[in-house]
Amino acid sequence: MTNSLPWTDQLRIERVVWTFDHHLQDLPWRSRTARRRELRGNLHDAAADVGTATALRRLGSVRRLAAEYLAAEYGESQPRPAWSAGAVFLLAAVVFLTWLHDAGAAGYRAGVLAADPHATGTFHWSAVAYVFDGMTFTFADGKSTSTLGGAFTPVDYLGLAVGTVLFGRLWRALPQQRRRSRAAVQE
Repeated sequence: MTNSLPWTDQLRIERVVWTFDHHLQDLPWRSRTARRRELRGNLHDAAADVGTATALRRLGSVRRLAAEYLAAEYGESQPRPAWSAGAVFLLAAVVFLTWLHDAGAAGYRAGVLAADPHATGTFHWSAVAYVFDGMTFTFADGKSTSTLGGAFTPVDYLGLAVGTVLFGRLWRALPQQRRRSRAAVQE
């Protein structure tokens, strides 16, 4: 297909296509891609025939169109929470935070030894504020042991909980009654 539309019209069409894609997040990736391509092609054809503004106006609500695609894919039941996506986020975030903590502690330990290869005494690493508690290192002739600290803070636990709920879309596990009454009010 030759692209005879002005770039401003192409941008308007792309904005609508990606808004539509945003509302289709619950569809599998291949299905979303196919729906996106289909909408883009139809809008380009319609824009060439009747103009971009008219084509977009005739499209109607992108949210409603996406809801119809979701209903066709899943039926009238709403999509379920993605427990596995929440678990993957939680695991990846804990692994990343643990790695970040270990890298910071190793860097501090290496810094003390770089300053004095035969360090002796107690040194305190204040860690990353609001992310990790500080750690205390005890050095004896360049050999170190770590004691006390390095734990996750409440901010970490809050971030892990919020991220797990968002990535797993766990609000969908809430009782249906609350969502049904909200939908009835909107109609």
